Amino acid sequence: MKNKSYIGISLIILVFGILIVPKIVDRVKSGDITESDRLNVQTTQVKSDLVKIGPAPSFSLTDQHKNTITNESYAGKVYVLEFFFSTCPTICPKMNANLKEVQQQFKGLRDFGIASITINPEHDTAEVLKQHAADLEINDENWHFLTGDKDYIYKVANKGFNMYAAQNSKVNGGFEHSGLFALIDKEGNIRCRKDDFGNPILYYDGLEKSGIKALTEDIKLLLKE
Repeated sequence: MKNKSYIGISLIILVFGILIVPKIVDRVKSGDITESDRLNVQTTQVKSDLVKIGPAPSFSLTDQHKNTITNESYAGKVYVLEFFFSTCPTICPKMNANLKEVQQQFKGLRDFGIASITINPEHDTAEVLKQHAADLEINDENWHFLTGDKDYIYKVANKGFNMYAAQNSKVNGGFEHSGLFALIDKEGNIRCRKDDFGNPILYYDGLEKSGIKALTEDIKLLLKE
């Protein structure tokens, strides 16, 4: 019985070889093999599953070199945006230290950038921000420290990005703001991952290592798109 089974299997293999293999060879020679035939190897750009929140607000501000920088200056780039102020005695130093770690991982990439917008522009002039960048040892041409009209900046923060910023004489430093980072893709859309419950996180925690780790991972995903 075993011999008969072996003979049957051999006949099936032989028939397959005679009928099927030549057809495959002919398709290869003629170039008819499709992408799905090639073990689903992906040859197009990778698309991440990060949530697209919507277009980032437009802005036009002045950087530490007195250049006008707008959201269009970041077109074709993945960038991180924060609100801060140079004399902040609380969360800003930690936020910028974490951003500096992120920047080091993508240093030299022309399609990555950072926008740091001051919420105390009356103090944080272009000259002050230039010195602030120097104090932080930041010289990347794609990291812009931005200043401008205070009311305009607060509109961009609170109504545009919905990232809280306010002047408050009762708090340490005189200003308060969220410790969050916005992540924007190459097409100008705010993007983010989902939490454990499937809800968009919207923005990334700029103070916790877990938030920085998530941000770094998702920047890498967007750079591949």
